[in-house]
Amino acid sequence: MLGGHVQYAKGYTEETIGNVTGSKEWQENGKKDTQEGINEMKAANAAKASEPAASGIGGRVEELAGKAAGCEGMEKEGLERQEKAN
Repeated sequence: MLGGHVQYAKGYTEETIGNVTGSKEWQENGKKDTQEGINEMKAANAAKASEPAASGIGGRVEELAGKAAGCEGMEKEGLERQEKAN
């Protein structure tokens, strides 16, 4: 799941750079990477067999990464991991 979020964030960043610079290549690569990230997250979610494991530090990292990437699901899962660890 985390790899999908990283791929999504990478694509979003590339597309933004392409939009700012007017580079069609960056825009297209960004869209492609963003979609690959979405596909990876969907596959990970479909394969998910249980609730998020308890993890205070890991949960905090996941929460912050979710905030940075703008992914509410990742942020929520990070919070759930932290709550279970307490």
